[in-house]
Amino acid sequence: MKFTGKVIKYGDNIDTDVIIPARYLNTSDHKELAAHCMEDIDTTFVSRVQAGDIMVGGWNFGCGSSREHAPIAIKASGISLVIAKSFARIFYRNAINIGLAIVESEKAAEAIQEGNTITADLDNGILHNETTGEDYQVEPFPAFIQTIIENGGLVESIKNGSIK
Repeated sequence: MKFTGKVIKYGDNIDTDVIIPARYLNTSDHKELAAHCMEDIDTTFVSRVQAGDIMVGGWNFGCGSSREHAPIAIKASGISLVIAKSFARIFYRNAINIGLAIVESEKAAEAIQEGNTITADLDNGILHNETTGEDYQVEPFPAFIQTIIENGGLVESIKNGSIK
């Protein structure tokens, strides 16, 4: 699993209400959710995010409610990978369930800056900052997690027989 993209960076305690405000939870349309992703903290996000971009956060990314809408909005906006110092546990599992790649790395999340270009090789657990030349080691995904992400989520993996 490899991703390359420009970084959009946020700080600590980015909660699910900031990722997708509650006033938009009356829809399950992924494009509609993406259109409002991060709008309460960053009004420029939806106009500048590009397919393949990488989101970087601080501590406790995705804290708050257990809504799957939050990782869905991030993924539907075009973000290919989220790197953070730490994730709220339920957000972490929801992200995997919907097929959004996420990795924890305190060192990488601290050093990577807004606008850097990152290449992530999650098969080998390497994040490479193309802008600075720095490398960061992360835990590679287990094969079953890679399968879920590659298939677009847990439900799709079950439907196509990849996960039983």
